[in-house]
Amino acid sequence: MKLSQITNSLVGNQDDSLIKAINNSESFDKKDQNSFASILNQSLEEVNQSQEDAYTAMGDIATGKVDNLQEAVQTIQEAEMDLKLALEVKNKALGAYKQIMAMPV
Repeated sequence: MKLSQITNSLVGNQDDSLIKAINNSESFDKKDQNSFASILNQSLEEVNQSQEDAYTAMGDIATGKVDNLQEAVQTIQEAEMDLKLALEVKNKALGAYKQIMAMPV
């Protein structure tokens, strides 16, 4: 499952401007490696990779292909924590965005 599918299902009817900004962050130049958008995009890619690894580990557990059950469970738990952290960062960013938009000009 791709991260864009997860974010689209989680955000629902909320303000889509933040999601569009994240999805469009690939259009920035590669020379600007320390920009907020590039750091955010890299972090989201890492969360996505950990989720894919967890799904692979779950499949291996279900089919009996896993050699070390402890490592597979640890991979799944790490992916869960990564996703929870990403969701909290998203919630804080949306909250900050809403506060900024509510400021009188």
